[in-house]
Amino acid sequence: MRRGRRVRKVGYLRPGGVPARPRLRPVSTQPAADVELAARASSAGGVLPSQRLREAVQAGWVTSVYAIAESSIQPASIDLRLGRKALRLRCSFLPAIGSPVEERAEALTIEEVDIDRGGATLEPGRPYLIPLVEELRLPQHVRAKANPKSSTGRLDVFTRVLTDGNNRFDEVGAGYHGKLYLEVVPRSFAVKVEELLSLNQIRLETAPARVSDATIPQIHAESPLLYMDSHALPAGDLEISDGLFLSVDLSGPHNRVVGYRAKKNSHRLDLGKIRHYEWRDYWEPVYPERGGRIVLDPELFYLLLSAEGVCVPPGYAAEMMAYDPTAGELRTHYAGFFDPGFGYSSDGQRFGSRAALEVRARDVPFMVEHRQRIAKLAYQRMEAPPDRLYGAQAGSNYQGQQTMLSKHFREQTAADS
Repeated sequence: MRRGRRVRKVGYLRPGGVPARPRLRPVSTQPAADVELAARASSAGGVLPSQRLREAVQAGWVTSVYAIAESSIQPASIDLRLGRKALRLRCSFLPAIGSPVEERAEALTIEEVDIDRGGATLEPGRPYLIPLVEELRLPQHVRAKANPKSSTGRLDVFTRVLTDGNNRFDEVGAGYHGKLYLEVVPRSFAVKVEELLSLNQIRLETAPARVSDATIPQIHAESPLLYMDSHALPAGDLEISDGLFLSVDLSGPHNRVVGYRAKKNSHRLDLGKIRHYEWRDYWEPVYPERGGRIVLDPELFYLLLSAEGVCVPPGYAAEMMAYDPTAGELRTHYAGFFDPGFGYSSDGQRFGSRAALEVRARDVPFMVEHRQRIAKLAYQRMEAPPDRLYGAQAGSNYQGQQTMLSKHFREQTAADS
């Protein structure tokens, strides 16, 4: 047993006498371990890496009624899991300052849906509130940021974390002690979910970790951040303005698939089934017009790929930023975290991985052209390089991706079209 925290398995029965999975409850936490971890984190500053996240779990900063498995620890984040019930809401909301989430949700709940026995279907266009099994007990110098997992965003499932007394989504203030709730809004497809499924993730951060625009070229000179055709992009070609811009790939002949558009009225998707579905049942291929352009139909969901290969060196993490309305009437941010090691290899044999761009036009049809800049990355400092990087070490699904389809589909290359 690791130092600093002991757990005791507690067996219990669900209603009707059905055996349930054993719960693990923290019995004690050694203050010395918590103080030691806090001292290291506050002195270095930045996003906590995987080895520090394990220590944070051991110290009780992140707790759960179920054991937090090693598979939940990512290079720079922890996967969060759904609880037993989903509240179907009349509308979305944010709690008022100082008020609990459940108090506000009670007045907006249409029905309660059990998702613990075989799961349940969440209908598109309807907000659901699902308590998560993880809770936070953050020290006063540690804050958190949540984001959908990549696979969640690629299925047009919109998620946001709520916390008690906080009128901001996804941002958890320093020192927060309390529950976590996930708002889930399927947009294009009905989806089946079940207890302990992970749809989003959370990062822990000490001190402001955002890399300034002036620092990005310096990092790029030491370890290239963007590649084009297996060559590092010249520093003069980087477009930097409150982050690093990415452009879209719409190149090739008229019969090349450059993206996918979500079909209306498709079958339900079980989010627990991996490489199970035929993509043609859910997506329409998108082909470029002459001149390398496409026209986005308003309010439909598109999956595209960046023209650049993105690299996140081991000492950094990255996040896709929300769209800038002055750059066009579209949204290009659904799942934002990029882990240390994305598109990176220590032997220099990998030249970045292209980023999936989840795009929806607003109000009117909108034309997008090849190499148009429609997304932006913010880089953050890690407190230390993680002990395992994105890719094979972490069992990642999208390293070196050549398609934008999620892991739920059998076809993993656009050439299969």
